[in-house]
Amino acid sequence: MISSVRGTVLSVAGTTAVIEVGGIGLAVAVTTQHGLVLRVGSEATVHTALIVREDDLSLFGFATRDELVVFDLLRGVTGVGPKSALGVLSAMSPDEVATAVAREDDGAFRKVSGIGPKTAKLITLSLSGKIAVTHAPSGARTAVTPADVAVVEALVGLGWPERLAATTVDDISGTVSDADRASVPTMLRLALAQLGPAQKAPRS
Repeated sequence: MISSVRGTVLSVAGTTAVIEVGGIGLAVAVTTQHGLVLRVGSEATVHTALIVREDDLSLFGFATRDELVVFDLLRGVTGVGPKSALGVLSAMSPDEVATAVAREDDGAFRKVSGIGPKTAKLITLSLSGKIAVTHAPSGARTAVTPADVAVVEALVGLGWPERLAATTVDDISGTVSDADRASVPTMLRLALAQLGPAQKAPRS
């Protein structure tokens, strides 16, 4: 089992990234948000799941361990394959998945491309009691979104300390609309503006 890979990003096309590990380029399927922040030429660490089939070996990668855990749980639901599970995590954060399951809100999953009403209901039933919200509620926004994670990683890649990056993104999240919060480019622009675009990122 390949549980993680670390190496240089050779290319990114949509939801497929190629990461060089030991001279070998590994094609990794990633979420939409993750693909937006992986930069060609930079080093990336990706949490992965290797899916083995008779005629295919596929590697699915995630920015966080929580996403990988939820991916594995989703794959255990009847009717949810790895591509559909990846689609769910492209549309929802782990906390959003947990919240929808806790509320038995199958409608949240029906919004994901490829997830029908029956499968959406099965997800809420199958994952009940297996997944919990990991971030305590604080106001209207209760979950760290994939866009939040992506922006923090982008800021860290630019040289900002992770704690400062996370705090900045958290501050901005409480002041923008849901649409802006879901947009990685918008959130990254706002974060850079707050940190000070004219300043040089501090050296680590």
